[in-house]
Amino acid sequence: MSQVVVRNLENGVKVGLKQRALLHGWSMEEEARQILRKAVLADSSPVPLGSRIAARFAGCGIAEDLPELHGQASEGMDFGA
Repeated sequence: MSQVVVRNLENGVKVGLKQRALLHGWSMEEEARQILRKAVLADSSPVPLGSRIAARFAGCGIAEDLPELHGQASEGMDFGA
């Protein structure tokens, strides 16, 4: 395992980290590990845009899945000009 030293950390951040650690019932060091782990894992496996959109609008009234349109040509709209 590696070590990381963080210098020049604002006092408010340190206090907040300590409060989060107390809330979760572990040390400040473990809280920092959890935060860093979560941030790195979130960046390494991005959620596809469609999945993010679906999650955002879940429970908003659409009762069935929308069809996938992979490889289908789109047609322009006719405005009757």
